[in-house]
Amino acid sequence: MPDHAFPLVVVAGVSGSGKSTIGRALARHLGVPYEEGDDLHPPGNIEKMEAGVPLTDEDRAPWLDRVAGWLRSHLDHGGVITCSALKRRYRDRFAAVSPRVFFVHLHGPAELIAARIAARRGHFMPVSLLRSQFEALEPPGPDEHGAEVSVEGTPEETTALALAAVRGASR
Repeated sequence: MPDHAFPLVVVAGVSGSGKSTIGRALARHLGVPYEEGDDLHPPGNIEKMEAGVPLTDEDRAPWLDRVAGWLRSHLDHGGVITCSALKRRYRDRFAAVSPRVFFVHLHGPAELIAARIAARRGHFMPVSLLRSQFEALEPPGPDEHGAEVSVEGTPEETTALALAAVRGASR
């Protein structure tokens, strides 16, 4: 089977942008495994975020290693994983796993995303950390293998845009 038959996707964006919702739907449509990147955070990272303390690059390093490891372990059969991947150097780390890694960067207005965070229950990320995420965000460059997808529509509309981007990249 050709490489493009097995997409390897990182659904990226700030907290509250819909990574989990879109990632699950995208994996289902593509027929590949899904991984919630937040589940790969070490407990200390979760504790810091729950306390409203932004993570440092040093804090993120073990998590980014785990995400890259997951990508590596899915080279043969593809998959979709969520990860904020806010900085170019984080995305470069994942892209180094394989040139097939495709980034779906979810973006939208800060007000919309803040409202989504405020409305959700049971997640460790408080709305107070959203500003630090937007400040750290380095939007994907034109030389990166991926697409920016707006989250201003319904989840179904956003999923359709993401799916079209992934399928378009595999042609």
